[in-house]
Amino acid sequence: MLAQMIECFPQADIFSLVDFLEDRSCLHGRPVHTSFIQKLPRAKTKYRAYLPLFPLAIEQFDLSDYDVILSSSYAVAKGVLNGPDQLHVSYVHSPVRYAWDLQHQYLNEAGLARGFKSLLARTLLHYIRNWDARSANGVDLIAANSRFIARRIQKVYRRESTVIYPPVDVDHLNLCTVKDDFYLTASRMVPYKRIDMIVDAFSRTPERRLVVIGDGPEMAKIRALAGPNVTLLGYQPFNVLHDHLQRAKGFVFAAEEDFGISPVEAQACGTPVIAYGKGGVRESVRAAPHPYPTGMFFDTQTPEALLATLALFETMPLGTFDAKACRANAQRFGAERFRSALLELVEEGHRELQAQRATPADEDSSLPTSEHSVVPAQTLIEAACAVSSVPDTYENTESKDSLGLRTEAELARAL
Repeated sequence: MLAQMIECFPQADIFSLVDFLEDRSCLHGRPVHTSFIQKLPRAKTKYRAYLPLFPLAIEQFDLSDYDVILSSSYAVAKGVLNGPDQLHVSYVHSPVRYAWDLQHQYLNEAGLARGFKSLLARTLLHYIRNWDARSANGVDLIAANSRFIARRIQKVYRRESTVIYPPVDVDHLNLCTVKDDFYLTASRMVPYKRIDMIVDAFSRTPERRLVVIGDGPEMAKIRALAGPNVTLLGYQPFNVLHDHLQRAKGFVFAAEEDFGISPVEAQACGTPVIAYGKGGVRESVRAAPHPYPTGMFFDTQTPEALLATLALFETMPLGTFDAKACRANAQRFGAERFRSALLELVEEGHRELQAQRATPADEDSSLPTSEHSVVPAQTLIEAACAVSSVPDTYENTESKDSLGLRTEAELARAL
């Protein structure tokens, strides 16, 4: 995401709460300005512990010299302070999920449903919730990464947003029309991904083969559930993931995601998707009765629902899920489309801001046109300031790179 924003605005300055990036090629030599959290003890490995300080830290960035602020926000990046003569466009991946509608789910998964620690966590989330709602008032234009998130933004912030789907690097994923007799799932093994449910379902049907790529804190639990027909490969580099995405007869996805990059990557390889039918995946996967379906949905996150959908998937006539149709659908989410839509939103917002700032003299048609009435694209780019989200660990199913800038998404899973 940040790499594509930098492609749009190559002269932008970059700000982030912390920066421990090793592969810095996406930055094109640009420096990253970090907050005081960068210098706190054990920030590289234990930055989640500083969650209560995140709102304070993001507000300490002095961006008063910038005309345009572009933020990529899972939680706090949209909270940077700005003035009435500045344009702030925020790409909101989601309102703070663990503080709003998914609070109870995250508390239960973290073992914080009861007790004194639960009280402390709920008090912190109440503070985060209030700050999150207030900080949305400082954003002029909001971009949402799916219609699903646009509805959540409307519910939480009472704000309209423009849907711009996140960029998927489909150009580095190759179509394969010949499929092997196995299913694939690939993800970081955290509770909400529901890899345990997928493995449980396949272990009940030994005639089906499942390959699992990914690692994480739930690996031991998932290994205990796996039958002999389930192959756990752990973390794998991109070339191994790519090979399996190409050859799998179907990609199984059980998470409720804001958008979900993995199902799009699978379709880019010509592989249909069997997914839990809630969240952003309903916008990226075309299910019947679409004339060119690219997958199927199951209604509940249970082994029974998944197995019923798999049985139906396997009875569909040969050629129902055409590999080329899957590829064509995935190309709707390419990086070039993302950059074009983002540039259009920022430039439109900048023109509107300049119109609002026009004085009566500027509006007098008898006087020369104001120098601010037309903003060349290059001027806009050079005035932009990118405020990134918090870095986090690489997830092999989300990017082709071996390491990328980490995001605040992990904060939503950590509490």
